[in-house]
Amino acid sequence: MSQKSVRIVTLVENQGGVHKGLRSEHGISFYVESNGKSLLFDTGQSGAFLENAEKLKIDLRRIEALCVSHGHYDHSGGVRHLFAQGITPPVWIGKGFFDEKYAKDGTTYEYVGNDFDGEYFNSVGVTYREVDSEVQEMLPGVYAVTRFERVFPDETVNPRFWVLRKGAFEQDTFGDEISLVLDTPKGLVVLLGCSHPGVKNILFTITKRFSRKIYAVLGGTHLVEATEGSVARSLQYFSEGVVDLLGVSHCTGEKASKQIAERIKGSFENHTGSMLWID
Repeated sequence: MSQKSVRIVTLVENQGGVHKGLRSEHGISFYVESNGKSLLFDTGQSGAFLENAEKLKIDLRRIEALCVSHGHYDHSGGVRHLFAQGITPPVWIGKGFFDEKYAKDGTTYEYVGNDFDGEYFNSVGVTYREVDSEVQEMLPGVYAVTRFERVFPDETVNPRFWVLRKGAFEQDTFGDEISLVLDTPKGLVVLLGCSHPGVKNILFTITKRFSRKIYAVLGGTHLVEATEGSVARSLQYFSEGVVDLLGVSHCTGEKASKQIAERIKGSFENHTGSMLWID
């Protein structure tokens, strides 16, 4: 693999692929190699991504950074498992990542946030940094992007998500959400955690800030909870050729994933074990 090549491996995702020995779970984790460097983006909800990496002959001891897209258990749940292996790279998170996050089910609230806080990082000697700008370069050609513009009226955060601040519940606006952007010769490659701010909002913001075409998009689009009208608008958006490759996963949902596969050119099933190579 050349220094300029990019390799992205989906270490864990909701669905399994050809390799039946890999574990799948509700969550997502990407291993990324770019410009001779490597990092992790999200960790799923358990240590499954570690087992899968070993089976795929990926040495996670080499990673130079960990970025967690937002503070939900299915993205941050593997962090403790990673550190327990003695793998303790610097961690990048968004503002509000440590908020106590809940999902409301009728009249009750269920905790869906992290199983650690900043003190835990300190106790195990891990440095963490809050992304404090709209675009933050973490490694050469690898960027954390946050504070997404909300320009598409149909993309609203599901009202079942809440945060507990100072003893009171507030709607979660997911200001902590980060998407990863890789700058490649073929264009930008975007990795999505869950797209709570809206997948169209995220891609619009990235295109505007980088002034470059997006070549590929991988990850969770959160269309599973979108209205039929919003899904239809997203399908129309992608059918206009805004990206060349589209590999949806995780929170996209079975119905929307099927519609994308049927209607969007360049789309593919991005599941546990999928690898994308860009030269």
